[in-house]
Parts: sequence; structure tokens; C-alpha cells
Amino acid sequence: MVLSILNTEQPVSLIAEVALLSPPFVTLSYSLPKVFVPEFWKVGQRVVLPLGSGVRIGVLLALKPQTEITNNSQTKDIVLKDLIWSLDKKSFFSESYLRVLIQLSHRLFLPIGQILASVLPIGLRSNQLKLCVFNGQKPKKYTLKELRFFDEETYRKLAELWASGQGGIIERNINTLENELCELCVDPPWAVRPSAKRQIALLELLWENGALNRKIIQDKLGAEANESLKRLSELGFVKVRPAQGEEAEADEIQKIWEKVPLNEEVSAFELTNAQQEVVDKLKDSLDTHQRSSHLLHGITGSGKTVVYLELLKHCLAQGRSVILLAPEVALAIKLKNDLQKRFPQQKIILSHGYQTPTLRESIFRQVSEAQEALVIIGTRSSLFLPLKNPGLIILDEEHDASFKQDEGLVYQAKELAYAIVQEYNAMLLLGSATPDIKSFQATKQGRLTLHSLPERVGGGTLPQVELVDIRHLTPTDGILAKPSQEALLETINKGEQAVILLNRRGYAPLIYCMQCSEPIKCPHCDIALTYHKARERVVCHYCGYNYAFPAPCPTCKSLNFVPFGEGTEKLEESLSGILPPDVKILRLDRDNARRAGRMEEILAAFARKEAQVLVGTQMLSKGHHFPDVTLAIVADADLGLNLPDYRATERSFQLFVQSAGRAGRGSKAGKVLIQTRNLNHYCWDYVKSTDFSGFFEVELQKRKRMKYPPFTNLALIRLSFPVEWKEGYKAMELFAEIYKKEAETLDVAVLGPAPAPLSMLRGRRRYNCLLKAQNWQHIRRIFQVGLQSNPFKDKIRMHLDLDPVNMM
Repeated sequence: MVLSILNTEQPVSLIAEVALLSPPFVTLSYSLPKVFVPEFWKVGQRVVLPLGSGVRIGVLLALKPQTEITNNSQTKDIVLKDLIWSLDKKSFFSESYLRVLIQLSHRLFLPIGQILASVLPIGLRSNQLKLCVFNGQKPKKYTLKELRFFDEETYRKLAELWASGQGGIIERNINTLENELCELCVDPPWAVRPSAKRQIALLELLWENGALNRKIIQDKLGAEANESLKRLSELGFVKVRPAQGEEAEADEIQKIWEKVPLNEEVSAFELTNAQQEVVDKLKDSLDTHQRSSHLLHGITGSGKTVVYLELLKHCLAQGRSVILLAPEVALAIKLKNDLQKRFPQQKIILSHGYQTPTLRESIFRQVSEAQEALVIIGTRSSLFLPLKNPGLIILDEEHDASFKQDEGLVYQAKELAYAIVQEYNAMLLLGSATPDIKSFQATKQGRLTLHSLPERVGGGTLPQVELVDIRHLTPTDGILAKPSQEALLETINKGEQAVILLNRRGYAPLIYCMQCSEPIKCPHCDIALTYHKARERVVCHYCGYNYAFPAPCPTCKSLNFVPFGEGTEKLEESLSGILPPDVKILRLDRDNARRAGRMEEILAAFARKEAQVLVGTQMLSKGHHFPDVTLAIVADADLGLNLPDYRATERSFQLFVQSAGRAGRGSKAGKVLIQTRNLNHYCWDYVKSTDFSGFFEVELQKRKRMKYPPFTNLALIRLSFPVEWKEGYKAMELFAEIYKKEAETLDVAVLGPAPAPLSMLRGRRRYNCLLKAQNWQHIRRIFQVGLQSNPFKDKIRMHLDLDPVNMM
């Protein structure tokens, strides 16, 4: 019997357009092997292709008639090479999914192959895979490169075995060391001898990078690390587990949350009238199966999550998938826990960038192969999972800057989500108590439909907000003023809980040398190093450079230092001198939430009231529900207000209102204290009254006068060159001429290039060029001209950031 995928008749008449998943990421044309019928090849498959003397992996983007080449006078004499094989018997990506990413590639001026390579887990784009075939004998394995050089008869036999179901692709050979995952069990300080430098190096490596397999550790620290690993395992500082144990790890995390009561806003059986009205309108929109975009503006504690769950249930009943995005991993995990308790039979997939490569690959495959409707909960990168039929995408806390990725593959999750709903005729729902000004303005212009939840669930009132003047505080006074200390003690004495927000991690943000009057700086970034007391190190928060401290001053070799400023680590320490000794304090920031499950342990312990005070960075301001928290303190409100960014006041307003929303969410009244040196700033009146609409109108008028978004389109061209390259400064003058000359004909305002606020990072000088225009295409044109005119491609890196959220 002739197998249906084998070609025994007419020659192949199609050519394949394939995007390379490795540099140079170009799209190339190939002919199809005559042994397979054209129907065997499908758009969206990962394919093996010849290039140079080797083989590469690509994604099949399109199948076109061969006449497009043969009828073209410029290409008719070109002889195409055959594709070698397909890694997938079905499409790995749908055509709709590819269209969304192609649209993104046009927007970012990046090859589609580079986009695909950025979103695919590394195991799914590796060329170290093997073809395994059975023929009633011992299975035979062939490398992908071997397939290229088989004669026609052998190739056909392999194709026959593949077609009859006796062949498949097996994973790349994995070094046994890759199967052993090493992770920290304890936070610093670690009780190891100062002379045990290899043990300290291993602990620091795991602290900075999270769980790593033994191969990576050995590659970075050498074979000698094995002895250190053995000793640290014996001490209980590090544990080694199978790399395939992520599901067991997820089960352990789930057990942590099972001890926490379900958020009463979520567990409420009956919707409030306001919630019901919003749900009904949004359900009606879902039922049309037409693309639509909405903004849910609900004050803190108004029960936005309940609305999300009702819509999720309705969408699943239609057989369509749901993506629910949160700005932080901790919030995503809490949402998953709430949803799992509300819908115990529903399969829910958690996806975020801190998961191990093995687990990310497993999730990507699972989503690609799924036929049923799925629920995905995660952070911004979850949008790249290849769902086949998304019906609803929700962005909770849509105002948050973390929905924009501004390094590597630069994208805005809201824009990507909008492109997805347009492609799939789905619904986009943005939710926030403090919406992005651009989003709120879009409701005025009819581009988003506005829905409101103006009251807290259960009739609770918003907390009272007061300003605390800290102009009189000296460096020796600590960071909490006397009124804040008194309010904190009063809250503790009542048996209630408090959260204290300080958006600066570490112990001291500045270490000042008394001998040479210079702060200790990062040699690669020219930025002050932050002292981390528990680790006994100074650390650059931008490039990760660090070393043990105390150590001689790099400038004058003195050991006479004074720490300036206060971070969350020092705040936690200083509270022990203010509060009674039996009061337990927890801290949540990126430093002490690095270990797998540690973030969940901290939040769950606080939710169970095992501690009365929780200190942390802005991670605390987002969506967490602690009914017994009656006091919230913003320790230094001025940190964000004075940044060189047109959004600085908006972000600060959002942070203060969101932080205030953590207090008084239960039956007890809440109070918020905001410490500031600038009592006359215009935003305070709106923060104290939680008046988003009033703040919106004032801020909108300011931006209109200054010609900032939403009244214009804004972009940053980010340029950088090596510090040691002396011609870099003249090159920036050249680009200023190029940009301004092109802008004259396009009605684009060009400011720069000028040194960026963070003028040196990771050993490179950084310049920003700000572009303002009404037309996005004109902005892209200027960037394209600069890109094509760059005579120093080996020295100068150029990136286009459309609608930047980080001006630094």
C-alpha cells in the first residue's frame, strides 16, 4: 500500500519560505523533497534545512508556487536546495499565530526568525536532535546532519518508516549533569569560612541566577565546583534534585497556598449589583465572537478578580481559551491559587520567565498540542504561548510598567495582546484601579469601552491617607518619622498587621569613602554599588558586578567607609529596634525571594498572620489581599517623583494609590501614611482623595502643553558603543545629522542623540535620541535610515523603543 505522505506521481510544484531560528535569522527559499507529497509540508512546522556545510532549524512560513521563481527573470536560473526533514508531523504554530508575530517583526524592524527564536524555548530550536526509526529491529538513531548526506534510496526508506508511524524525533543527547538541578535551601548570610572561596562562589552563583544544572555550574566554576557542591549539600545549604522534578516543585508550592484561606472577594457567592452589571455587558460582548477591547476601572478592593473569573468561566463554556496576565510572578501565583480553589476541576497552566528551561519547553509543547480550551495564568511572556483559539485576554493591573519589556525583544504586552484579539476575534480586558493615562484617554476616544466598579465589596471604605513631613530627618534618625513609628506601634498593639513600602532594595544604596570622598562605583556602569549586608557584598543592580565587602577602596585603598541611605534590608533591621521583641517582621523583595518557593512562603506566612509587619519594594503594592492589614506606610515617596521621565508623576500616583489599597480591605478601617519632603506637590490632593479622574484631567493638560503622549507618538532610539572606542562621540554627531536631515521632510521632532541618564552600562556608553511625531511610520523611517547608514555596525548598537516606559 502506498503511504499517503509519500509522493509517487507528479514532481513537487511548491517552494517553501523558511525563517532561520539562528543568526542571521533571514528567511530563505527551499524546494520540497520529491519523496514527500506537498501536503506533507504544513505552514508552522519546524523544519531541518541545509545551510553551508551544516544543518539549521527553521520555521516554515509559507508554501508558494514554484512559478514565482521560474517566471521571474532575475531568479529563474537559481537552483534551490531541498529541505531535509520536518520535526513536526502537524503544524507546531498556527498561521494566525505566525501572522501576529510577523506583524510584531514589522513593528520592531526585526527578522521574523529572530522573533521566533526569542519566544521558543531553547530545546525546541536546537539542531542537536536525532531521528529515531524502527524496522522490527533495534531502533536506529540518526543525527540531523547525517540525514543531509543519505543517498536517495536510504532517504526514501527512512521516509517510509516515518510515514508508517515507525519513526520520530527524539530529544538532543543530554549530558547527565544537565539532569541534576542545584538550588539554594537557605538565604544569606551563609555560615561558611571566608577562606572557602569556591563554596562562596558557588553560593553566589546560585543566588544571582537561581537553580542551575550541574553542567552550567561546572562550565562556570570548573570541575572543582563538584567538591564544593558536595560539602554545601552536606551542610544543607544546597540541594540537588532531578531536573524533571518541576511538577513536584509546583506541587510543593501549591501545598503552601492550600493553607491560606481563599480571598473573600473571590469566594463571594453573589455578585454585587455593580459587578453583575459589568459582567452582563462583557458576557454580551463575548457572545458576539467579535473583536473588542475594554477597560475595567475599579477602585482597590472592588472585586475586579471576581469579574475576571465570571468571564473566564463563560469563555471556557464557549470552548475558547483564556489568558490572564499579572505584572508580578507572586501575583500570578496567587491568582492561580484562587482560580484553582474556585474551579478545582479546571486545568490551569502557570507560565512565567523564572521557570526552568525544561518546564518552559514542556508548557510550550503542551499548549501547542492541546485541542481543548486552556487557562493560562502568567506574566507578559505568556502571550507568546501558541494557543490555537484564544477568546479572552485579561491584563490585571494594566498600568504596570512591567508589561513592557525594554531589553532583548522589546515589546508592550498590551499592544501584543491587542494584535492577538484582532487576529482571533477575541476580547481584550484591561483592569486597574489606576489605569494608564493613555488607556483612560482611549476610552474617551471610543477605542476602549469603559466599565466601572466605584465601591469596595462589602461596603468597606477606602483608607484615610495622611502625609508625613520628613524634611527634618537626618541620616542618623532612620527612615521612619515619629508619627509613622507611633502609628506602627499602635497597629501592632491592636493585634493588626502593617505593610511598609520602600522601593529600594539592599542595605545601603551608597557606600562613601571618607578618605577620597568618592562613592564606590561599578567599573562597568559608573553607578554607585549597593551594599547588601546579609551577603557581605557590594552589588551593581544593573549588570550584577559584585565583590566581598569590606574591602579596600578601589580609588585610594582606604578602609574608612560610611553607608548612606536606606534600603529594605536596613529598614527591616531598624524596625527590630522600634517594635517589641516578640513581633515578627517579614521582608519581600527580589533579594530574598530568589529561591524557588520563597516568595510564596513569605506571602502565605503573612496571609496566615504569622508575622505582623511586611516590609518590601513595589512588589507589595500590586493586588495582594490581606484583610488584617490596617496600616500601610510609604517610607520614601520622593524616590520616583523626581525621575527624568514624563511619566514620573503618573507612576508615583499609581504606586501610592495601589499601596494605599493594601490597607483596610477587611472589616476594619485602614490608614495610609506617606512620607515625603515635598508636601506641596500637586499629586497629593488626588492621592488623599483617591481621585483618579481629577488627576487624569490635570496630567492630561500638562502633557498636551508639552506634546507628550497621548497627544503625540513617542519613541527612543537607544545607541551604545564600547567605552574604550574614542570615535564614539563623533559617531553620535554623525547620527544627529542623519536623523535631523531625514526628519525635515517627515515632520518629526528629533531631540538628541544625547547622553542617557544612565550614561554607562555594562562597559558601553549610552545615548538616547527622542523622536516625537503624529505618524508611527515616519518614526520607523528615521530609525531605518539610521540603521542602513550606520558605518560602524561592529561598534554601535541601535535599538528602537516605541512608546518607551523607561527613559533611563
